[in-house]
Amino acid sequence: MTTMQKLHALAAVACMALTMGAGLARADEVPLVTGKQWTESSEQMKKAYLVGIANVVQVDVAYHAGNTPPDSQTIVPRLARGLKGHTLDSVRQGLDRWYAANPDRLQRPVLETIWFEMVVPGLQANKQGKP
Repeated sequence: MTTMQKLHALAAVACMALTMGAGLARADEVPLVTGKQWTESSEQMKKAYLVGIANVVQVDVAYHAGNTPPDSQTIVPRLARGLKGHTLDSVRQGLDRWYAANPDRLQRPVLETIWFEMVVPGLQANKQGKP
């Protein structure tokens, strides 16, 4: 098995373990973690979820190394650029703050919140030359 195949297998196992461990896996739909699950999760579960996302991003970056698809075909490069300077803890804390400030929006998926509340502002700051 090549290194790339090992990375793909590891990412698949990690994602399945995270979704099944959270009790979200269903055969008929792709599980989406919402603010409800986020706010009800322990700090360890939140960190595990974010590590899973980070691992998937790293696998995708490694897979496309030297042949990165354009932004129109993947969100991963934009995700990485938009979160530049963030840590797992800063993302976790940002999500905690956002859901605490918006208790009426707990149905919003966590990935959507990360994208619109962290990635998009990060991309705009990068365009303006801000650190």
